[in-house]
Amino acid sequence: MLVFIFCAILILTLIVPMCFTVPESSVTEKQLADKDSRFVSINGLDVHYKKYGDGEPVYILLHGTLTTTFTWNEIVSPLAQKGTVIAYDRPSFGLTSRPMAGEWKTESPYSYDAQVKLLIQLMDALSVKKAILIGNSMGGAIAWMTAERYPQRVQALILADAVQNRHGLPPVAAVLARTAQLRHLGPLLLNSKIKNFGYYLYPLSWHDPSKIRQEYYDEYFKIFNVKNFDKGLWEFLIAARPLESLLNAEKISVPTLVITGDDDRVAGVEKIDNGTEDLMQLASRIKNAKLSVIKNCGHVPQEECPAEFVQAVDDFLIELK
Repeated sequence: MLVFIFCAILILTLIVPMCFTVPESSVTEKQLADKDSRFVSINGLDVHYKKYGDGEPVYILLHGTLTTTFTWNEIVSPLAQKGTVIAYDRPSFGLTSRPMAGEWKTESPYSYDAQVKLLIQLMDALSVKKAILIGNSMGGAIAWMTAERYPQRVQALILADAVQNRHGLPPVAAVLARTAQLRHLGPLLLNSKIKNFGYYLYPLSWHDPSKIRQEYYDEYFKIFNVKNFDKGLWEFLIAARPLESLLNAEKISVPTLVITGDDDRVAGVEKIDNGTEDLMQLASRIKNAKLSVIKNCGHVPQEECPAEFVQAVDDFLIELK
């Protein structure tokens, strides 16, 4: 009897998830491209990027989780007056293509290590020898890892409300999440919840959510309809590793600016008078790092407080000359 029950549970576990139909979109990344969108093929990925300005320095902008190149729209023009600005979509987000499980031969292109390598390969493809990396949220973590591993390619590092603590899935959950059953069912769950989650998390990223214009929601949420968005996001989630084991502030040797909104409720652990505790401690751990706290600002200062953000970057770079 016990054997029969066990076999029945096993069969249900293996078969039932595959019976659910996952909504499929036929909208491709290139169909959603803007007039100034560009694509470059790197290791099987069609990487979406935008380029502004000319000459040096070269700024490369790395967005956070669930955002896109759109997050930089308010600051690209002033930065482009001083050099070249390149903003690109990290794997799983925006209009960069989303390979599916089984389409890569080595490590997942969604892993943190692969994203660091992709950034260097993007620089090579665009003939950029050295760049100022500006990363927000998870994009800040990728920029940070790149500066640690390839300091010769990084002129300066600007961490805007960079996340430092992301644990990834527990080992058992990670194994289960990679099964065919959960690779099928997981995206269905994401598909049904992602827009509601976005409506909750995005306002949380602002100090004053009432200032968020409808175009911001429209721009971000249209990406949720691109083909394989949910599957790509699932692959990103299951490829995640604990950031704490990958980030070492003491190893950063390039000039660094840490920018934080004083009301960051995403990356900061505890709000204090002069910023958020996590990000202030980060600035103190990086040798000779500068700290800029933007008042009445949240987790995405490049969107909510663009003038103050650009001023902080300008002041920092002037000191380097």
